[in-house]
Amino acid sequence: MAATGQGKEGPYYAVIFSSQRTEGDNGYGRMADEMEETAARQPGFIGIESVRDAAGAGITISYWESMEAISQWKSHAAHRAAQEQGKRQWYENYEVKICRVEREYSYKKQ
Repeated sequence: MAATGQGKEGPYYAVIFSSQRTEGDNGYGRMADEMEETAARQPGFIGIESVRDAAGAGITISYWESMEAISQWKSHAAHRAAQEQGKRQWYENYEVKICRVEREYSYKKQ
């Protein structure tokens, strides 16, 4: 899980991808790693966080500097191919939300 750019001044954007996976890996783990690496090389990428439970429910949040950067990522050829494979093979369902982050703060126990 990549850092989200803690301390980054807002505003910036978060793409929240909530999903329910199908059974079995079927190449999903490899593709998820590839997509994270590819996204990290895109202009405007800030970071990513992802969690998934044993039943296959998951949330991935990617952070971007602008709506334009999000749009470019959505239309990236490798990402589009992964999206189509996801619909055919890896997801029972998913939902995407795009949010503007006005500010962030954190706490870490010493």
